[in-house]
Amino acid sequence: MKPVVAIVGRPNVGKSALFNRILQQRRSIVEAQPGVTRDRIYSPAEWAGRQFTLVDTGGLEFAGRDMAARVRRQAEVAVAEADVLIFVVDGREGLAPGDRDVADVLRRTRKPVVVVVNKVDRPGDTTSLVDFLELGLGEPLGVSALHGLGTGELLDRLLELLPAEEAEPTAVPGLAVAVVGRPNVGKSSLVNALLGQERVIVDARPGTTRDAVDATFEWEDRTITLIDTAGLRRRARRGEPVEYYSVLRTTRAVQRAQVALVVLDGSQPVTEQDRRICGYVDEAGRAVVLVANKIDLVEDSGGVKACVQRIRRELAFMGYAAIVAVSALTGDGMARLLPAALAAGHEHAREVPTRLLNAVLRDAVAINPPPGRLKIGFVTQVGTRPPRFAFFVNDPGLVEASYRRYLENRLRDAFGFEGTPLRLAFRSGRTRGKEDRR
Repeated sequence: MKPVVAIVGRPNVGKSALFNRILQQRRSIVEAQPGVTRDRIYSPAEWAGRQFTLVDTGGLEFAGRDMAARVRRQAEVAVAEADVLIFVVDGREGLAPGDRDVADVLRRTRKPVVVVVNKVDRPGDTTSLVDFLELGLGEPLGVSALHGLGTGELLDRLLELLPAEEAEPTAVPGLAVAVVGRPNVGKSSLVNALLGQERVIVDARPGTTRDAVDATFEWEDRTITLIDTAGLRRRARRGEPVEYYSVLRTTRAVQRAQVALVVLDGSQPVTEQDRRICGYVDEAGRAVVLVANKIDLVEDSGGVKACVQRIRRELAFMGYAAIVAVSALTGDGMARLLPAALAAGHEHAREVPTRLLNAVLRDAVAINPPPGRLKIGFVTQVGTRPPRFAFFVNDPGLVEASYRRYLENRLRDAFGFEGTPLRLAFRSGRTRGKEDRR
């Protein structure tokens, strides 16, 4: 696992601005008012070849009746999850009572802490750093998240504090299948039904499963590892730090898997969080099976058919995914679930000879020529899991989104690829010449 670096501090000191500066992209909303960042945001980051997970957190405020208890819980989570803490303070305002309160909490974690004095906008200005030595957390660093000053030195210090790189973890045996979805859609019940035993705790309350749980078994001469995960809550309800870290574990589980079973409540409409989860799995490039669970709550077979049609319509951007309607409670449809996962995993790793790809390309171009001045020379597959294809064109900037979708649909019509996203890249290169005949 990549080490975790969490950015903490009281509100409006520039945590999100520093987060964006380190990533060199705008991931967190930055506004000149406190409290904008409420949900935790995480992103992969890299410096000098070392990779880590960077976390942006909401401001730690001590006003309010229950805030002290919440801060203690957050500190406990930081002990369990973070390897290094970046403590951001405001160099313009100077040392504030809230900074001392945060420092007390962080000191008790016994985690490495880097005190970052933000808003030091003039190079070499160290006058605003002296007061923060009182925090007793080591020598502070002056940075300007707005202008980028001092961030290189900060990242160099982080590398010194990160734990030593570990050997690559043992690969998950066989086909790794992550079971994901929002809380209380029946993920753990689904895992237990597949295994034929109570491998994970099932509770009617949402959010029972906190950590990803692996279960490995043999099925028709194939080794399959099921990874049961905590439910991904809607953002507005992910108030407690432990819920945030459940999301972190879930995303890690998806990264470990080749196939994701996205569990939906078939008796209810598709929610925005369902769409967000599907979007994450698609973005991660994992094969996917959409599982419409709880069909025992749908009135009849006609209702099940309507349920599948509704899911297909509401998740149209995942039209490539198979939909399997099941009831983990009664066992209906469960026999089709593992074959669907194996089929999606097979398509995820599929390779197509270049000569066949270019035969499909020639037909596609003849039926629907490229728009404008765009010319496409040839196509070749450059990777799997998910299948990736490089199209060599005269100018990648001429490729329109609608024509990209057209080419993807022609590839799917010709070769299937059910259950897996495809990645199409357009590169400048020769548009005429001898093709690879493999």
